[in-house]
Amino acid sequence: MALTIIVMYCSVVSETAQAVTDAATGLVQLTTLVQAIYARVSERHDLTPVQAKLLSVLLDGPRGMAELACCFGVEKAALTGLMDRAERRGLARRSPVPGDRRALQVTLTEAGQRAAAAFHAEVSAELGSLVAPLGPQDREQFRSAMAEIIARCRTSGPGHC
Repeated sequence: MALTIIVMYCSVVSETAQAVTDAATGLVQLTTLVQAIYARVSERHDLTPVQAKLLSVLLDGPRGMAELACCFGVEKAALTGLMDRAERRGLARRSPVPGDRRALQVTLTEAGQRAAAAFHAEVSAELGSLVAPLGPQDREQFRSAMAEIIARCRTSGPGHC
């Protein structure tokens, strides 16, 4: 997986000599750069990118298995394998949801909290380096445009973004 992302990254780097002609092309190229950084930092923390995403999502607090499945775009059954591996590594744990015998919630363990915080700090610093060369006004404009796109997608409901 990481090798594929790095090959894609190298392809994008060689294409940067060509002007980005439209927003879609720019977003695809930016996505490739972000995924390469995410994969590289994940590997340094002995995590897969999917495990890193799980830990990052859980930094905000416990989540239900159904909510996590939606977040990852998979069925709950597919999330079970990811959770089994995270539990075996001592990074997260499943527990019953009070008042709902069938539901499970996922929380980070202390080790998972430390791993998530360390990963988040490093990936944030590396991703920040992508926009660091921009001036303050351009960075704010970029941040604002991203926030607007993300907010619109979240309110559109599942499957729209």
